[in-house]
Amino acid sequence: MSANPSKSPTWSGEARWFGMFALLLVALELSAIRAYGYFRDELYYIECARHLAWGYVDQPPLSIATLVLTMRVLGDSLVAIRLLPALLGAATVALTGVIARDLGGGRTAQAFAMLAVIVAPITLALDHYYSMNSFEQLLWPLAAWLSLRALERGRSRDWALLGGALGLGLLNKISMLWFGFGLAVGLLSTRERRSLATPGPWLALAIAAAMFAPHVAWQARSGWPMLEFMRNATANKMVAVGVPGFIGNQILLMNPFSAPLWLAGWVWLCRSSRAGSDRVQAILFLTVAALIVVAGRSRASYLAPAYPMLLAAGAVALERATAPGGRRVLRVPYALLLVALGAVLLPLALPVLSEARLIGYMDRIGIHPRGEERHAYGALPQQYADMHGWEAMADSVASVVSRLNPDQRRHALVYAQNYGEASAINFFGRRLGLPRAISGHNNYWLWGPGPADTRVVIIFGGRRADHLASFESVDSVSVFHAPYVMPYEDGQTLFIARRPRLPLAELWPRVRSYN
Repeated sequence: MSANPSKSPTWSGEARWFGMFALLLVALELSAIRAYGYFRDELYYIECARHLAWGYVDQPPLSIATLVLTMRVLGDSLVAIRLLPALLGAATVALTGVIARDLGGGRTAQAFAMLAVIVAPITLALDHYYSMNSFEQLLWPLAAWLSLRALERGRSRDWALLGGALGLGLLNKISMLWFGFGLAVGLLSTRERRSLATPGPWLALAIAAAMFAPHVAWQARSGWPMLEFMRNATANKMVAVGVPGFIGNQILLMNPFSAPLWLAGWVWLCRSSRAGSDRVQAILFLTVAALIVVAGRSRASYLAPAYPMLLAAGAVALERATAPGGRRVLRVPYALLLVALGAVLLPLALPVLSEARLIGYMDRIGIHPRGEERHAYGALPQQYADMHGWEAMADSVASVVSRLNPDQRRHALVYAQNYGEASAINFFGRRLGLPRAISGHNNYWLWGPGPADTRVVIIFGGRRADHLASFESVDSVSVFHAPYVMPYEDGQTLFIARRPRLPLAELWPRVRSYN
């Protein structure tokens, strides 16, 4: 697959070359690994890991199962759970270099492809904290690379590996269906449709479907909660984004100076003199982008895992365009521009500045990332605000629990309005001896209301008038305040609710919130 395999470096030489760039990303991630605090979803993932299953309301099981293994080996500290995302990001960087090599690129192309991934703010942001997104950032380009190899070689083994990658992708995030649909459109739109007459693509499909089947079965047994979750999130949670806004977000998230590279990569894939497999990748990207744009309320980051293929192809195009004559001198200035703008955008991707300095920095550069959800926003971008206030939240609940007598504590629960609050109270509350926190939000609703003999419920947030519909007595006790949190978390009242009007199991259907 390479331009001149006989002159390719030894495996050990390639490993060192790709490893050098991969380690650069790891170093950047480690520089901020302890900054601010646990991310909202990290706390939720830790709680999900204590309820291991084949599925959850809002995600398949792969990232949770992997977290279970991580916690058993390393524990649940910030460093422990954020090490794997950094390593996954490193693997994504190295894989992008491998793709550039297999597209016919030399060391220059490989270096530019890997550098472009590193300086993309979305790469650094998604590989900073534990979530299914860091897995997706690797599994998507892995599937793209394997599809290239399968189409060019036609071997059953390559198709089987592609099926495995697709299966893992589906077990990680449902958006891998977009990849599969884009790949199908690419195959049907090019001469590569002839591969559909061979067993290979069907083998890949069978393997992916078999791997995904246990999660589908879980969804069916649980009443298809993810469908309700996606419908509610689209209708009630996400902000509508037009085509100009979507394109602008893509340019910013990928580093504006990388735009010529990935645009050139898409054109190069369309016009490549190599096998039609390259054109399949161009159509795949365009199809997925169109799906996301048509959806109208998707996150800008949803397209991020599709870029490594374009960046690799663009790097090959750059290498060839600057090879003749004295054009090679253009490579260094362009690399410096990529790095310089990457450095400017770095504080927006990684928490390398204190909160106060970051706020001032965003004012100076005139960039204030807009939220993608229907919430009011504070001084910090949402991904940073969601790393604040959680331990203080548990402490505020502890102060309320201290007002209860020992018998009340034994029969008490904490009710939180969303999974972030409930997970924070459970995680930090273990050392404080707090009662278990429950919630009607997402998978917490499936985990149920807890013991039937509950007499006292400490409610975090909501309105007293609403709570009185479920309890005979509701007393306002205190108000939670913490700096830099999302505005909807700040100023929440803590209540002590006594004597449920109905058993909690009967009240539970009223509080379900999948979004």
